Amino acid sequence: MSVGYIVVSVIIAVLCIVLIGLILMQNKNASGLTGAISGMGGGGNTYWDKNKGRSLEGQLGKYTKIITAVLFVLILCIKFLG
Repeated sequence: MSVGYIVVSVIIAVLCIVLIGLILMQNKNASGLTGAISGMGGGGNTYWDKNKGRSLEGQLGKYTKIITAVLFVLILCIKFLG
């Protein structure tokens, strides 16, 4: 094992823990699949839907996507290091 492999492995482990925390901090969407089928949710026409990215929940969603993408890239990198 090289030093790069160990460093990337530690970064992946830390990012996994951060990702778990971000996912647990997010609110659950109560409508889920039922709301998508029945048409509930307003389709993005409400004030809340238009400004969701500025709220805490929107920020958590954005950070979750970013960390997931970084984690994916690091996992691909570790494949080539190992």
